[in-house]
Amino acid sequence: MSSPASNFAAPSILTSIVATIGPASDSPDMVKRLILGGVCVFRFNFSHGDVAAHARRLTTVRTVAKEMDVSIACLGDLQGPKIRVGKIPAGVGEAHASGGGAIRVEPGQDVVFKRDIDLAYLRPCLTQGQAGGLEPVLPVTFQPLIGEVEPGHKVLINDGAIRMLAVESDSTKGELRCRVTVGGLISSSKGINLPNSELSAPSITDRDIECVHWAVQNDMDFLALSFVRKAEDVEQLRAMLATIKVPGDDRGAWIPIVSKIEMPEAVKDLNRVVAASDAVMVARGDLGVEMDIAVVPVVQKRILAECARQGKPCIVATQMLETMIESPIPTRAEATDIATAIFDGADAVMLSAETATGKHPALVVETMARIIAATEAAMAECPTRREPPTQMAAAHAGTAALAHGAWQMSRDLGAVAIATWSEHGGTARYLSQNRFTIPILAFSSDARSCRQMSLLRGVTAVCQQPPGSGSLSDWNRAVDEYLLARGMALHGDAIILVAGRPLGQAKRTNTVAIHRVGEDTGYTSHTDRR
Repeated sequence: MSSPASNFAAPSILTSIVATIGPASDSPDMVKRLILGGVCVFRFNFSHGDVAAHARRLTTVRTVAKEMDVSIACLGDLQGPKIRVGKIPAGVGEAHASGGGAIRVEPGQDVVFKRDIDLAYLRPCLTQGQAGGLEPVLPVTFQPLIGEVEPGHKVLINDGAIRMLAVESDSTKGELRCRVTVGGLISSSKGINLPNSELSAPSITDRDIECVHWAVQNDMDFLALSFVRKAEDVEQLRAMLATIKVPGDDRGAWIPIVSKIEMPEAVKDLNRVVAASDAVMVARGDLGVEMDIAVVPVVQKRILAECARQGKPCIVATQMLETMIESPIPTRAEATDIATAIFDGADAVMLSAETATGKHPALVVETMARIIAATEAAMAECPTRREPPTQMAAAHAGTAALAHGAWQMSRDLGAVAIATWSEHGGTARYLSQNRFTIPILAFSSDARSCRQMSLLRGVTAVCQQPPGSGSLSDWNRAVDEYLLARGMALHGDAIILVAGRPLGQAKRTNTVAIHRVGEDTGYTSHTDRR
């Protein structure tokens, strides 16, 4: 993540940690603590907060990363056609950590969703059997819900933690009355799932379009597309990006797209969705509400396997350390869940409310890093050779073959690291796909590519200009300096070098070499001369 001039040393884990930034984690001191703990990608959840708040947090992350001399990626998570509870202001119901209010509902109680209101409120209930009490009246982010949800349909809030049944729809009043079957606390912006209802919601909303333009203007590193149903949804976002003018580039904007798999339709079209995406997220929250929760583990393994087959990075997300929102200690099941995702091939694991609004953001990251380290240590004791992706463009076959050969060489020699010059991250991506049990140092002079490589499993991006001579020997010395300064290698340790000539130019990778740290000459190499 850093240049040889920096003293920063990332935790010795290979799996990337994605942390959601929010009120509990957006101070400069906390951002620094999270990076030191192992976070290499910060998620900006566009479902919460306005662009001004996101801009402040983005400035904080980039300022801290620059001070620490590390490459940290920023991922903008588009809200998509997610239907959410509107704003519950302070003073309505109970106080909430977000600063607003929260309404606790009980089984048998009625809740009313109302069209054309901006703020939730409580009003006297006139329903038979509930007269004399108060009923919540809630705004929603998708107004047509009032007419498109029919009596008898399920209405689920907060990933299904709160469950209701629609009992009455009144188009004249613009109200949908629901009866609570499983109660809980409703706060602002909690998601609403409607597994029985067919809605007219678009795949990319007006709010998403605003956020896409903001992301381009602020040079975000990734965009996550929510509620993908089919490959065409991903292609629609890519086409939209291409229409946004970028100074000095007539081709329009380009930001890697992370497709969130959380709908049954996306699972049915999985091969095409993965192919259309730059990365994939197993978004288990809505996936576990929209589908039978019993099949979510099976679907997760299937998604990870398909991403491995196509060579696409995969993030496993949602409720990974859920109890640590409040508790300083995770459950055994949560620790096992993280380890299982890593054993199954996850490139990254993600924290949501645990770091955004939880009580222990730094401790959560430390705990996740410890679980990752223990899991990877077990994997290193019994390494398995992972077959290279079987679905790739023929033009990349040479680089992919070199990367796969480097895996075998590193095993035979007991190498302590892999180093590559990967200007735009392509070679680093192919190396990452081989699931090395040793770190991959990816050198590049492109700052944005360095940030984006943070998502790749095992990859530490080193942002620096290529040696003035352009020679591999001078670069070898820079690699040695980096490893020795951080205690990652000793004199005489074997490392594998993957690069091309001249350094600093994309699509030039054609050499894999064995190098002994501290030795300037005498290594052997193999060159792909196609």
